[in-house]
Amino acid sequence: MMDENKQVNNTSQQLGEPTEVKQVMMSDSPAQINSNESGSEVTEQVAAQTNIPGDTALTLEDGVAAAQKTEVDTAAMAELTQQIESLKTQLEERSTQYMRIAADFENYRKRTQKEKDDLEVLSKRNTITDLLPVVDNFERARAHLKPQTEGEMTIHKSYQGVYKQLVDSLKRLGVSPMRPEGLEFDPNLHEAVMREPTDEQPEGTVLEELVRGYFLGDRVLRHAMVKVAAPKEDAPPAQENQSNQANS
Repeated sequence: MMDENKQVNNTSQQLGEPTEVKQVMMSDSPAQINSNESGSEVTEQVAAQTNIPGDTALTLEDGVAAAQKTEVDTAAMAELTQQIESLKTQLEERSTQYMRIAADFENYRKRTQKEKDDLEVLSKRNTITDLLPVVDNFERARAHLKPQTEGEMTIHKSYQGVYKQLVDSLKRLGVSPMRPEGLEFDPNLHEAVMREPTDEQPEGTVLEELVRGYFLGDRVLRHAMVKVAAPKEDAPPAQENQSNQANS
């Protein structure tokens, strides 16, 4: 073996090859190759052992990151829940406010409509009240005037036609006459201007309507002036004594 190496060296020197090539060729012995392979295996094992703590650290970091993410998600969910509750409260407040405004507006509308109706009734009442004396005069003329001739009858029919037209117009406006005869006196409807003692009717009964009363719808337009029945008074005691003395 030694002789072969010497021969190789001599040959190399003769050929002019570098000494480093010789050393490389000499280092390619099986023992050195085995040595290199064993070193590679050791290096891989060391690297594998070194990677194990790295994986463990990465797993811990992932767990911490997951925990932090869970905490962030929980906080975000709690904040969203709080916002939803706040919005629900605002919605309830707005709904209550809307209902209150709607109720106030409905009351205002009803009050305004009632005031409008009352004003219309008042205006109509004042106008019709001014016309009632004209109706009274027509009724007095019909009761007192007795036409005798054909001309008088023509005049009578003409003004009675006007009277009828006026009465029909009042009816269309909602005016209706009272009929108090024979009914019990009601101060809300009647005005007693006369009392007549009688045994034929109970006390407080309306005997006669002197001035006609009228309704406007369901309200009193004008009270009726009436004569009311009163209890019949007995003869005074002084008159009875004088009657007894005269008989004696």
